Amino acid sequence: MDSKLYNFLGLIQKSGNLTSGDDGVEIDIKKGKCKLLIISEDASENTRKKFQNMANNYGVPYVIFGTKDDIGHFIGKSMRSVLSIKDKNLADAFIKKLRENTSGGDNIVKD
Repeated sequence: MDSKLYNFLGLIQKSGNLTSGDDGVEIDIKKGKCKLLIISEDASENTRKKFQNMANNYGVPYVIFGTKDDIGHFIGKSMRSVLSIKDKNLADAFIKKLRENTSGGDNIVKD
């Protein structure tokens, strides 16, 4: 677990630029507010497919990152399967940090 990435999510949450949970994230995507979709590694198959399809349909980049429990803990909420980063600069910064901390590029952005 890379706590730097999780801590960064906490900072994004505090800045008001993070939406979590299925309903809120779906609204962000459909309204064009989502600049980066984050899907947890342990999200259910249905959730993963639903949000990957939605991201592809709306042209939203997404990453597979973290566990529901860790994501929820670091943003001060209960378990979360999906997150929406609403600020382009913060989304780009998260992607940069993820690339720096990922060996083999497993979780890199899917466009």
